Amino acid sequence: MHETGSDTSPIRVRIVHLKNCKATSKTIDLIEQVARNLKLEIELESIVIHTQEEAEKFRHIGSPTIQINNLDIDPEARNVKSFGLT
Repeated sequence: MHETGSDTSPIRVRIVHLKNCKATSKTIDLIEQVARNLKLEIELESIVIHTQEEAEKFRHIGSPTIQINNLDIDPEARNVKSFGLT
């Protein structure tokens, strides 16, 4: 997907989630639909969290966690320091 007449870089969207998270596929579908509707180019990355270390590295605060250009979509969640396997 590429925004018509734009020379901007794709928006990086990262979904950080647990393996069996039931909301992840619906979340990805919604993100792709919104990007299509807005004619935005996105790069979608899916990260499956297996360990506490991965949860901390990718700032996983709940499944799924959505990040745009490395920032959580919830501004208040950007200050969270407690990450885990939930």
